[in-house]
Amino acid sequence: MGAPPDRRDAALPVDAAPLAIVCGGGSLPVAVAEAVSGRGRRVVMFAVRGFADREVERFPCHWVALGALGRTFRLVRAEGCRDVVFLGAMVRPSLWRVRFDWTTVRALPAIVRAFRGGDDHLLAGIARLFEAEGFRLRGAHEVAPEILLPKGPLGARSPAAHEVGDIEHALALLAATGPFDVGQAVIVADRRVLAIEAAEGTDGMLDRIAALRQNGRIQLPPGAGVLVKAPKRGQDRRFDLPSIGPQTVEGVARAGLAGLAAVAGATIIAEPERTAKLADARGVFVAGVDETGR
Repeated sequence: MGAPPDRRDAALPVDAAPLAIVCGGGSLPVAVAEAVSGRGRRVVMFAVRGFADREVERFPCHWVALGALGRTFRLVRAEGCRDVVFLGAMVRPSLWRVRFDWTTVRALPAIVRAFRGGDDHLLAGIARLFEAEGFRLRGAHEVAPEILLPKGPLGARSPAAHEVGDIEHALALLAATGPFDVGQAVIVADRRVLAIEAAEGTDGMLDRIAALRQNGRIQLPPGAGVLVKAPKRGQDRRFDLPSIGPQTVEGVARAGLAGLAAVAGATIIAEPERTAKLADARGVFVAGVDETGR
């Protein structure tokens, strides 16, 4: 699949080489880029057209078409990058919407196999194509560990005892559904499962709960229920760790929930200070918990 990356910097520590961030949408690519550049490492953004936000242009940036693997590999190599991080939201495309260049065409059998499975399966398949070119795939938490959610409450509120029970129930459910490569989030109220994240994503699931409350399909008092997020068991944590941020808090408040909990050390948090302030302003909790819910 082409020549391996230029090895002229092979004597340098890995962290001395620039970091490539392949960007989807949302604020996470910029948050990670800021953290990495703050450590003195150069960051180059490879923004996927139709998904990434213009804000990524605050850093050196190349816009690439979805599926244009050959051009992407050439650009990453030309920038001297050895490590690559995948970050940001993307809607899973139809295979027929992928823009094929010659490198992509040659890799088509592997790409077709990658599409025959859940999101983790797809991401792992794309990662193997990058690794075959000699690049090293890294997790966002490896290059910027400070972006991970710490354990404990993020704002002023902590979950009440009955909410801890809902969190434990939700995490048990996510552990059971993880092998099926479905969503990373669930909403539970009084041990009743209200929603499991599917193709709509966390924000869409929260909007669904808000609509169900509004039309009377969910008749619970305001402030009942919790959103819980956790990585799938056995997933490759270099890709698609669960993430939360101010937008998640807004969705939790809009859905009338008490708060949200996510697995500490395995969840990316965007804009933690703003997230904590917004949680306090909206009267909801944000908590980092272990995998048992404590």
